[in-house]
Amino acid sequence: MEFNFNFREIVTASMVLFAVIDIIGSIPIIITLRKKVGHIQSGKASIVSACIMVAFLFVGEEILNLIGIDVNSFAVAGAFVIFFLAIEMILGITLYRDEQPESASIVPIAFPLIAGAGTVTTLLSLRAEYYVENIIVAIIINVIFVYLVLKSSSKIEKFLGKNGLNVIRKIFGVILLAIAVKLFTSNINQLF
Repeated sequence: MEFNFNFREIVTASMVLFAVIDIIGSIPIIITLRKKVGHIQSGKASIVSACIMVAFLFVGEEILNLIGIDVNSFAVAGAFVIFFLAIEMILGITLYRDEQPESASIVPIAFPLIAGAGTVTTLLSLRAEYYVENIIVAIIINVIFVYLVLKSSSKIEKFLGKNGLNVIRKIFGVILLAIAVKLFTSNINQLF
């Protein structure tokens, strides 16, 4: 078994996942949940979200094959999802949001906040371009970061302030927009 670890792929995949997961931008949601229900199990939420991401990374393609969709087509669809997430982040609008959860259990934090539709779509889109082992390392890096943010969300909110969070969200929105364009152009060529 040969591994194809590539530092550049790991960094790029980590940045893409970081932007899509947008845990910094989710701090206000996390703080609201914490105020409503008290304690959030940071470790449990991080582990469950990592398991969801890794499982979808491996089984997602088989599910697509089962319903007759190839990875490149899914990557193009994922590019659209990432595009709309970026538009939300840049313009500060809400195109679609689930209802506010009533508890801060694994369901609202691990899924869909961390390992939501945008994240799993992005994982399959990344799989069309990068080696799986590099994506797994990127997932681990992001889950560690998510854990640290969940553990210290109130301190981060105080440090960055509302304006700091907005600036970070807009910067990652622009990065996501560029990633969406790249995913679209590189995969659309392979379809035709």
